[in-house]
Amino acid sequence: MSMPARITVGRRKTAVARVKLTEGSGKITINNKDLEVYFPISVLREQVLRPFEATSTKGRYDAKVRVNGGGPTGQAGAIQLSIARSLVALDEDSRQNLRNAGLLTRDPRMVERKKYGQKKARKRFQFSKR
Repeated sequence: MSMPARITVGRRKTAVARVKLTEGSGKITINNKDLEVYFPISVLREQVLRPFEATSTKGRYDAKVRVNGGGPTGQAGAIQLSIARSLVALDEDSRQNLRNAGLLTRDPRMVERKKYGQKKARKRFQFSKR
């Protein structure tokens, strides 16, 4: 049974990830690089693989990922959300497991903008009484 290839989008901070899941052996390619090469930090690799563990589909799907913007943490979060959405698109029954693991919620936290008259978003310049 061949499944339709559907591209899902995940976002986190300023990172945007597009994932295409296909039946396979569990190979994950990010921007034409292997998962281990793209994310040398094990915590980020585990974060990317979390949706597969929550649905116990590890090693069943290959993921082709295009990600841009943001840093490593934001990109890993974006990929995680995108993979979770792909798994729901393929199998609606996995929605509850992913929801319970908190993997279908878009993290709304963004960087607060710098304000004029201040050093950063909230930090002020040093106050001098005299």
